[in-house]
Amino acid sequence: MSVSHSSRLNKGVREQYMKLPQGEKVQVTYVWIDGTGEGVRCKTRTLDQEPKTIDEIPEWNFDGSSTHQAEGSNSDMYLIPVQMFRDPFCLDPNKLVMCEVLKYNRKSAETNLRHTCKKIMEMVNDHRPWFGMEQEYTLLGINGHPYGWPENGFPGPQGPYYCGVGADKVYGRDVVESHYKACLYAGIKICGTNAEVMPSQWEFQVGPCEGIDMGDHLWMARFILHRVCEDFGVVATLDPKPMTGNWNGAGCHTNYSTESMRVEGGLKHIEDAIEKLGKRHDYHICVYDPRGGKDNSRRLTGQHETSSIHEFSAGVANRGASIRIPRQVGQEGYGYFEDRRPAANCDPYAVTEALVRTTILNETGSETKDYKN
Repeated sequence: MSVSHSSRLNKGVREQYMKLPQGEKVQVTYVWIDGTGEGVRCKTRTLDQEPKTIDEIPEWNFDGSSTHQAEGSNSDMYLIPVQMFRDPFCLDPNKLVMCEVLKYNRKSAETNLRHTCKKIMEMVNDHRPWFGMEQEYTLLGINGHPYGWPENGFPGPQGPYYCGVGADKVYGRDVVESHYKACLYAGIKICGTNAEVMPSQWEFQVGPCEGIDMGDHLWMARFILHRVCEDFGVVATLDPKPMTGNWNGAGCHTNYSTESMRVEGGLKHIEDAIEKLGKRHDYHICVYDPRGGKDNSRRLTGQHETSSIHEFSAGVANRGASIRIPRQVGQEGYGYFEDRRPAANCDPYAVTEALVRTTILNETGSETKDYKN
């Protein structure tokens, strides 16, 4: 198997140091989204005592010229702590902190989509928007080939791998279960996991989360996934179509509801929201991956449990539609719906903001409205 050199280091030696007492000092790891809009970066500092709230964690800075976020001649960027989690790697009392990134003039960096998302979520707070996102990913060896696949060939066709059990059906379960436990320890609202249709492809679900919490929790869950994979010497890719041919792609299906959808008679509000989404399909496709739909064009082909990127569709229990209404929701007459279009590498801040803009704020067309305070 192709695993990294670092994963072969003696972890028992590392554990010897990790057990050393640290007194009253606390390690805080700042996590942020880099200039690609997909990658996460981190750096760690020492605080004199354990922070109890996010307000007790100071701002920091980093070299934006090394993260595709600034010129070398004016490279300092600000890290603004926004959400705190327990650290599953260094353990209590140490912390992981999700951060927004501001430029030298204290304006949001181009890939800081949280800033506008938070503003929109605050505007619709009375509607109590809930989200649950299903993050699919594929495990690769350090050579870029799917982990567990034959070195010079392919595994058997899809069929036995989804929710599979057995050494000939699933690859990398140790990574998946370690990630799950690490997220629970951290306080991530992770609610499940399963093996996916393509071998070496997995999914975890985060939610329900209200408002801005969805983006914060999913981004930190992604960071934890990459760190766990680092320990095992493999790579987790969020590429929406990591393998060409007759193999499923990777999405980030987004389950969504407002308070009016979750009570008796809510199906009417669900249908109204879907009608609005159908009239704004092109806008959502542009938002649902970091390249304006180019990544998703490889995945949304109308095959492999996807709808066509060029058409909008909706249906009850239909996994080939843009929007799926779960069968139970159709029977009970209230609940939520699933937008199956977001790509695995989408920005959850962008996805959740777009859903709210279209279904609650009633925006239309390809442009977003700028709401002044």
